[in-house]
Amino acid sequence: MTADQIVSFTQMKDGTKEDYELLEKLEKPYLALTADRIMDELRRQGEVSLEGYPITRLEHGLQSGTRALREGADIDWIVGALLHDIGDGLAPQNHDRFSAEVIRPFVRDEVAWTVEHHGIFQMFYYGHHYGWDKDARDRFKDHPCWQSCADFCERWDQSSFDPDYEYEPLEVFEPMVREVFARKAYDPDVVQEGVVKGLPPLG
Repeated sequence: MTADQIVSFTQMKDGTKEDYELLEKLEKPYLALTADRIMDELRRQGEVSLEGYPITRLEHGLQSGTRALREGADIDWIVGALLHDIGDGLAPQNHDRFSAEVIRPFVRDEVAWTVEHHGIFQMFYYGHHYGWDKDARDRFKDHPCWQSCADFCERWDQSSFDPDYEYEPLEVFEPMVREVFARKAYDPDVVQEGVVKGLPPLG
């Protein structure tokens, strides 16, 4: 990196307009590679098993995404299902919120909300075994996305730990991931705050 590609400041408050224009220019190629980093992380998840489970993290995501795909879900739901546990590697204690923040700028708000809250909704299936409140999700009962999240967990998440389920390979989902992460971040036409479509009806 040459001197004219480095800002002049050591404290952000001292930066000039030219400094920040340079940073904006240099950031664009990095942002354009977001989908590549997502794909790399998915592949890493294929190398690490979910401890105690008969499948890897990647296989769980692929099964979830495949179920969404086969039920006729739109691209936001499919990518959301595929990536709902993308935060497991770096943030295992709050992977749901971490995963939601990864996708939030690029998908419908309903999908990001569902991914953000799927952890507490999943407790419905196992929380009582630990002495936890399995109905903790009911604190969100009045939220417009409650049913979407409950359906997401029932149909695509809790059911996707099956070593015999024939799921689609990662290559099927890669074009969808690239399409979603090529969107303009926080585009109101994409985010559609307040719009709740729900999951596709079971046919």
